[in-house]
Amino acid sequence: RCPAGGEGVRWRCCRQAFEELSGIHRHVALQHAGDIGLLAAPTDAAPQAGLTAEQAPPEVSPSSGPAPAGRADGLHGHSRSSPEISCTLPDTSHLMVWRSGTGWDKVGEVLLYYCYCEVKDPEKLCAWQKALCQHLHLTGKVRIASEGINGTVGGSKVATNLYIEVMLSQPLFKDILCQEDFKSSAGGAHCFPDLRVGVFKEIVPMGIDPNIVSYKETGIHLSPQEFHREVEQYLSQASQGQSDTILLDCRNFYESKIGHFQGCLAPDIRKFSYFPSYIDENLELFKDKRVLMYCTGGIRCERGSAYLRSKAVCREVYQLKGGIHKYLEEFPDGFYRGKLFVFDDRYAICSNEDIISACRYCGTLWDQYKLCSSQHCQQLVLTCPSCRNKGLTACCHVCQEKALKVTSRASGQTLKEECECTRRRPRVPIEHVSQKTLGAGKD
Repeated sequence: RCPAGGEGVRWRCCRQAFEELSGIHRHVALQHAGDIGLLAAPTDAAPQAGLTAEQAPPEVSPSSGPAPAGRADGLHGHSRSSPEISCTLPDTSHLMVWRSGTGWDKVGEVLLYYCYCEVKDPEKLCAWQKALCQHLHLTGKVRIASEGINGTVGGSKVATNLYIEVMLSQPLFKDILCQEDFKSSAGGAHCFPDLRVGVFKEIVPMGIDPNIVSYKETGIHLSPQEFHREVEQYLSQASQGQSDTILLDCRNFYESKIGHFQGCLAPDIRKFSYFPSYIDENLELFKDKRVLMYCTGGIRCERGSAYLRSKAVCREVYQLKGGIHKYLEEFPDGFYRGKLFVFDDRYAICSNEDIISACRYCGTLWDQYKLCSSQHCQQLVLTCPSCRNKGLTACCHVCQEKALKVTSRASGQTLKEECECTRRRPRVPIEHVSQKTLGAGKD
C-alpha cells in the first residue's frame, strides 16, 4: 500500500521505493539497462527480474498536467467526421521482463510522430494516451489539441512497436496516420526524464489560432527523393546567382547551428512562435519565390507553410515530408550536414561525421550541447571538454558571473533568464542577404 493507505502504485528495486511509474522507469533505464528487456513469455515469470508491483494502478483519469512537445499530406480540405475514441489498451500478458543479456536491452528506440485530425474530445484522448504510455512503460512528451496529436516517446523496441500498432488501430487516426509517419532513432525510455501528456490549443506552439491558420492550407509535400532533387537543382542554380528558390529552415537557431542543409536560410530565432513575425518582417524576401521548407519531423512546416501561403507573396511553397528525420534515412550523406537536434536528453542524433559548429569559448569544432551551468538559465551551450575542465560551463561570461550570485540566494528562488546571449539577439531578425549569398553561405 502507498503511504497513509492511499491508492496507487509502488515499485521496489535496489532497496528503493518508487511511487511514480516514471520514477521506476528512469531508475531501470539508468541502472539496469543491461538486464532489462521485453520478451514473449507468461506473466508469472515477471517477478524474477526483481521488480514487484504491490498494487494495480488506479483507473485512468484525464490528465490536466501541461506538456512541452513533433501528416498531413493529402489533408487539404479534409473534413471527415471525427469517430469515437477507443480507450482500449493492448494485451501485454504475453510479455515478461527479461534479464539474460541476449541483446534485447540494446534495441530501445525513440519515436517521433504527429497526426492532424479533428479531435472532439481532447481530454479523453489525453487520458487514453497517458494510460497507453504507462501501460507500455514509455516515457516522453505527447501534446494533444482539437487539431490532432504530436508526440515523441521512448522505450524498448517491443514496446514502441506495440505502441505504433495500437495507434494505427485507433479509429480516430484511421486512414490518416500510417506506418511511415513514425520516425524512429536509437534510444529508449532513459532519453526522457518522465512522461508528460497534456491538452493544448496547438499541437505545435506557433502562437496562431488554428482556426485562423489551418494545417489544411499547408504547402505541397515533397518526398525525400523529390526534395533531394530540388535541393540539388537549387544549389546548382544558386551558385551562378540564377535561382528563384529559397531553402528555408523552420527550426530554431540552436538547432540549425549544429546541422542544416547546404545553402539554407536559417532564421536566428529562439522559438517557433517567433516564426510568423519573422515572415512578416521579411516578407519582401519571399516575394515571387519558390520556397522549399524543412524542419525536424515535418510538423512545424505544416503550420509554417500554411502561414507563409496565407501571405500570398510566394510563387509556390513546398515542404519536406517527414522532415530531416526521413531525409536522413534515405540520404545519410546527402545535402544535410552536421547533427540533427532532437528535443530529449540526447540533444542530437547523427547520420554523418560532419561537425559544423564550434566551442563557444575556444572555437574548436564541437557540436555536443550541455545545459548552461547557471541555475537561472536554461540555454544550451557548446563548450568542449578542455574548456569545461577550465570551468567554462555557462552559455556566456555574464551568465558565468551570475551563477556565483545565484548560489548565495535563498534556496528555491528562480530568476528569469536574462544574459548576454538573449540581450544581443533580436527577437525577430531582419534579413539582408542576396540570393548568391544564400546559395553559398551555409555549407
